[in-house]
Amino acid sequence: MKSAMKNVVEAARPWLALLGLLLSASAAAQPVVVELFTSEGCSSCPPADVFLGELARRPGIIALAYHVDYWDDLGWKDRFSIPEATRRQQGYVKRLARSGPFTPQVVVSGDTSLVGSNRDAVERAIAGDRDALAIVLSKTGSNLQIQFPEGWREPMDVYYVTYLAEAASKIERGENARRNLKHFNVVRSFKRLGTWNGKPQSMTVPLAGLPRDASAVAVILQSKNQGAVAGAATLMLR
Repeated sequence: MKSAMKNVVEAARPWLALLGLLLSASAAAQPVVVELFTSEGCSSCPPADVFLGELARRPGIIALAYHVDYWDDLGWKDRFSIPEATRRQQGYVKRLARSGPFTPQVVVSGDTSLVGSNRDAVERAIAGDRDALAIVLSKTGSNLQIQFPEGWREPMDVYYVTYLAEAASKIERGENARRNLKHFNVVRSFKRLGTWNGKPQSMTVPLAGLPRDASAVAVILQSKNQGAVAGAATLMLR
């Protein structure tokens, strides 16, 4: 009898651990996503980069720096620029009815566009009340496990972001010539994983092919057509 009970307990252990993670995620305050669109070629961007680094160290904030590529032909090629960053920003330009992209631009929770160096305005946007859905991330072997423990009334897009926690660059030409710049949470890849159907479910993402300089991942749950962010989570990988 004792042996049978022991087997039952051992079999249930992984499920109890997962339940604990889900309950912890639901009870904890869900993070605010702050996305900065920046470039090493932009002389107005370093103050916003520094501010993003400060935000990245705060609990309850997921701060991501997207280095756009449209500055690359203006005197200095940003080694962190990726076309996905520019496409992400263009999506916000369309969604938030902006006249065009600019740097440094900050988007808070997918629904508020601001000048990235305007600390007071960004702080006010971060402080706004928002509901958020829990997401639980874990690494199992060579895979990322994504759990959506809650339900919602409509499907949403799931985005997968890899990023480098910290970096530095010595700029030799362009508007920031002869400056040493520090960067934080630099996005190294960005892609849409698919659609969450609004019901509790899980996704598995292979970590093979992860950018070599990426040290962490973020998963963002967002309304269709790059609307409001409904939930997000991060996980350090190395």
